[in-house]
Amino acid sequence: MTLDHGQPDPHGVPTLLTPRLVLRGWQASDVPDYFAIVSAPGMDDHTPQPKTEAAAWSQTAFQIGHWALRGYGMWAVEDRTTGQLLGRAGLYEALGWPGCEVAWTIRRERWGQGLATEAGRAVIEFAFAELKRDDLISIMTADHTASIKVATRLGLTYNRTETIQGGEYSIYAISRAERSHHSAG
Repeated sequence: MTLDHGQPDPHGVPTLLTPRLVLRGWQASDVPDYFAIVSAPGMDDHTPQPKTEAAAWSQTAFQIGHWALRGYGMWAVEDRTTGQLLGRAGLYEALGWPGCEVAWTIRRERWGQGLATEAGRAVIEFAFAELKRDDLISIMTADHTASIKVATRLGLTYNRTETIQGGEYSIYAISRAERSHHSAG
């Protein structure tokens, strides 16, 4: 996959364009739509989500701050044709986190369309090509079959189970060398 890189936003967040998606920096106007996405029924079955619009605003501010502190983070993901906010995808590595995590959250009614996989591929390519990361992880509950399928499609493989913030999570991993092999295959 070849990524088209758009211009960075005012906060220095690069825009990534895939065939169907725009991965871009966050805007204050995203908060109501983002809250609608994460508060939909079932969205917090596997990953804690903001419970109020104010909490969604705080998470959005955190995501912008992650870019400022780390030089990478989560992008807002929108439909390239309609401009509809679809969720988020990107890299996460808070203090004490077990590694640089590639993660995604896509609007529930758009599951099963390959959007998380498309966004994840763009994020992984950015991490290895632009950030020169050697290893990435993805963290999920052992029963989150949809995310496990996405991780597997992206070339990540089960690595270990770890207790994180009081819960048991499966960690999937991929290295730059494995990505090169997976992309060639």
